Amino acid sequence: MKRRTFIASAVGAIGGVSACAWRGSDTLHRGAALAFGTTISISVVHEDAELAGRAIADGLKAAQAIDRLMSIYHPGSQVYQLNRDGILARPDARLLEVLNQATQLSHLSAGAFDVTVQPLWRLYSESAARGGLPSDAERRRAQALVDWRQLEIGDAAIRFRREGMALTLNGLAQGYAADQALAAVQAHGIRHALLDTGEFVARGRKSRSHPWILGVRDPRDANALAATLYAQGCSVATSGDYECTFTPDYRHHHIFDPAAGDSPDELASVTVLAPNAMLADGLSTAFMVMGWERGSALASRLPAVDLMAIDKHGHEKRSAGFPSDA
Repeated sequence: MKRRTFIASAVGAIGGVSACAWRGSDTLHRGAALAFGTTISISVVHEDAELAGRAIADGLKAAQAIDRLMSIYHPGSQVYQLNRDGILARPDARLLEVLNQATQLSHLSAGAFDVTVQPLWRLYSESAARGGLPSDAERRRAQALVDWRQLEIGDAAIRFRREGMALTLNGLAQGYAADQALAAVQAHGIRHALLDTGEFVARGRKSRSHPWILGVRDPRDANALAATLYAQGCSVATSGDYECTFTPDYRHHHIFDPAAGDSPDELASVTVLAPNAMLADGLSTAFMVMGWERGSALASRLPAVDLMAIDKHGHEKRSAGFPSDA
């Protein structure tokens, strides 16, 4: 299961590498590649086309490297190996960084965010393939394997303390990939960029007179926008109940509340603005589980974090610092 954020970039679909001029000597350059089971893209503004091309290529490679490292599907990934063997020796420093962020989010959210929910995802996915939902007994058995505190993280090794546990980084890896891609792009001196790995990072502006603009998908209409945002110096991520559903009423989907062993039932989508994409990515999942009251209370305690939530009835709420529509 890949996790897409369903925020549509105002620059539109990107294929290959292209460029278009805007006022002044700088030019908007675009590039795309495959990762996380979808198309990721990078747009940069710079006067030097050759330098921009190198920056885009390096950024895309950085994001693809995170996909190869953290995929739950690719046998060569360290996450795949950990899930298969229950232990991973000599983990990559980037994996440790992401897992340490996961631990912090689990603490902050009182366990609402938990990377060890993979047994629940696997159970519901297999049950849906058979045309139904898991029994209460099956759900309880899978739920017993979900506990972030039973994941031992160390420089020498990562291991599960219970047999049968598994993790997924679908709630962090795409955001982390965007952050890594941004660092690669900025290493070339690029100041204006928009990166889309399924989570978005915006720096600088699209042109002298236009900021980057992102559109947030309506959770019940793939062809409509719930909001449009000016994105300047921030990262944006959305989690929604519509991306992968097990029942047509959106009651059971790919996001799980570890305490219930099932999907949270209050919100249809949550969009988060945060200082970096990995944090935005993780918080969007956590807030889906926590619901509006608990989620907005946590956001108010975190610097430069805001959210917009849409509930199952289409009602929208925004935290005080979440921007008005562009």
